[in-house]
Amino acid sequence: MEESWKGHVLLVPYPGQGHINPMMQFSRRLISKGLKATLVTSIFIAKSMKLGSSIGPVHLDVISDGFDEEGFPTGGSSELYLQKLEAAGSKTLAELIVKYRGTPYPIVCVIYEPFLHWALDVAKDFGVMGAAFFTQPCVVDYIYYNIQHGLLSLPITSAPVSIPGLPLLESRDMPSFINVPGSYPAYFKMLLDQFSNTDKVDYILINTFYKLEAEAVDTISKVCPTLTIGPTVPSRYLDKRIEDDDYYNLDLFTLHASISTNWISNKPPRSVVYVAFGSISNLCEKQIEELSWGLKNSNYYFLWVIRESGQINLPKTFLEDLGEKGCVVGWSPQVRMLANEAVGCFLTHCGWNSTIEALSLGMPMVAMPQWTDQPPNAKLVEDVWKVGIRVKVNEEGIVPRDEIECCIKEVMEGEKGEEMKKNAKKWRELAIEAVSEGGSSDKNIDELVSKILKFKN
Repeated sequence: MEESWKGHVLLVPYPGQGHINPMMQFSRRLISKGLKATLVTSIFIAKSMKLGSSIGPVHLDVISDGFDEEGFPTGGSSELYLQKLEAAGSKTLAELIVKYRGTPYPIVCVIYEPFLHWALDVAKDFGVMGAAFFTQPCVVDYIYYNIQHGLLSLPITSAPVSIPGLPLLESRDMPSFINVPGSYPAYFKMLLDQFSNTDKVDYILINTFYKLEAEAVDTISKVCPTLTIGPTVPSRYLDKRIEDDDYYNLDLFTLHASISTNWISNKPPRSVVYVAFGSISNLCEKQIEELSWGLKNSNYYFLWVIRESGQINLPKTFLEDLGEKGCVVGWSPQVRMLANEAVGCFLTHCGWNSTIEALSLGMPMVAMPQWTDQPPNAKLVEDVWKVGIRVKVNEEGIVPRDEIECCIKEVMEGEKGEEMKKNAKKWRELAIEAVSEGGSSDKNIDELVSKILKFKN
């Protein structure tokens, strides 16, 4: 197989679950086009997960994030982490490119997540192509572009906010770093720095598809060389053109696949609410209590993914009293669950991976955004794509149990819910079209591969 590679690309995600998954999937897509793809993780992730040299056809390698032995400590300074990640990451990424120079397949292109904007500088220092892989939707990316380029001033003093190519945005629809000034300043700077050096980039790749965000894509394409290349969802659920591709196969948390699969196997079609808030969000004790009773009072089956650190805040006897009505697990193969015919609704934090998986699988949503890009994603889900309903918070910032119960019932059995299901089916069909042969994303990936091959030669 080695002799057949047309070129070699290095994919460098931010070291987190929601960042590795789409890059892993995109790696498989590039391999199907004849490229050798090497996905980079941190030394700590590789050691703690006992990763080998590959996962299926995807080659693996490592760089340092500055915390090789123990990993980044819980509650540590995000500013310190990002500083050490840039210093150690830049050095070890350069060493990695040098290492492959002495092989039959030197690196031709570095595809990097722009949270790691410095990776582009390293690529250009070595004279190779650089493509930024954005893991948030085009609408959100363009909000940050406007701030970084001084086209949108902060703080925002009036609403709605009007940005060309985007829907009108109320303050609650903006990314949390904008809506709550001063929150997580290091991460906010990281998000703005995504566009700090994109004047040198060969391509901007966005994990979306053209018809989903056509106006935003057209607008950002006027200022950046943009290609939509998504959805980066396993091929089995979309075009079925990549063999043995039904899951991402790199979980940073202990997977309870058999528990979820066994529990859901005998549930009637569209009878289960799947509940998950991603790999980072942590709900407060009061919100966990309200969510618990909202799910129970809805009287639907539910599969709730909540890490062990959150399960200790479940109401007393909640787990014991569930019976067959609910199942609580620490981590679950989400894309497989959303594809299961028993699931009728996804109660989600609206992280972008979760949102685009739901869109790709035709799953209506109850949107309960927490922070970062999730509020604008929820806006798109409810008002633009019309595939879900967004919960309302009370004056304490908590979503009460009756609101959760009401929103679940609206999606599962209400009149609006029927419309959401029709719209979800439509977006699924368009997602399949985008990645199928000759679709918008497929043609864009072909363009990228063609540029890589010309660059190599």
